[in-house]
Amino acid sequence: MPERTDWEAKAANLLKAELKRKGVTYAQLVEKLAEIGVNEKEANVKNKLSRGKFTAAFFLQCLTAIGVRSLQIGLD
Repeated sequence: MPERTDWEAKAANLLKAELKRKGVTYAQLVEKLAEIGVNEKEANVKNKLSRGKFTAAFFLQCLTAIGVRSLQIGLD
């Protein structure tokens, strides 16, 4: 199994931080994704974020669903 890259870890951590900042649980994220027409199961979302393996489209869908309008990437 391929290892998670630093970039994948950064993307996953960034998304998890935004979820935490907005106070959104994985279950709530699934509901919010459904509201914008994206059907995911909570287990699938947990797996994607724990592995750091998801598409840029999924990343943008999640950010949109939780109402993130701007993002400070802060890659140092």
